[in-house]
Amino acid sequence: MIRVLLADDQAMVRGALATVLGLENDIEVVGQVGSGDEVVAAARETRPDVALLDVQMPGKDGLEAAADLRAALPSCRVIICTTFGRPGYLARAMAAGAAGFVVKDAPPEQLVEAVRRVHSGLRVVDPALAAESLATGASPLTGRERDVLREAEDGSTVADIARALHLSEGTVRNHLSAAIGKTGARTRAEAVRVAEERGWL
Repeated sequence: MIRVLLADDQAMVRGALATVLGLENDIEVVGQVGSGDEVVAAARETRPDVALLDVQMPGKDGLEAAADLRAALPSCRVIICTTFGRPGYLARAMAAGAAGFVVKDAPPEQLVEAVRRVHSGLRVVDPALAAESLATGASPLTGRERDVLREAEDGSTVADIARALHLSEGTVRNHLSAAIGKTGARTRAEAVRVAEERGWL
């Protein structure tokens, strides 16, 4: 039996995934959680062979949760399953130790096959996304530039961002300026949008 842990913040999606996987004779869903913060504790409790993680969840996102899970339970193989097939997400997922990356609009049989293949030691990546990721290249943003753009997502002022990240306002302006340049944007809002669309945030 392949033991699977599901992490997705949408209960309906989580339930649908559990139903699809539960129809298979060789797969058992042993746990379900709704946030990235719950993944490691649930995995320690249920000892899954494969964890299926969404990217965008409350608390830690699926990419952070994947890295934590790989550190806590190296035997558990991780598949990122997301609505957002963004090239930057794929690169970050692989860096976090994920063995698979599939999009939610793939046919159910592809998801089932991905679980089996990853469990058997193979890597599974959506081919169209892999091609796009190679074409787009790695994120040019530094960790600090990414932090500053994340804080800017909700329209925060430079002073707000500086306070939140414990930086000077001048340093925040420098990071914003660099991020705007690297994304080819004209404004901070546009830089946030471009970085989000490419999966760099």
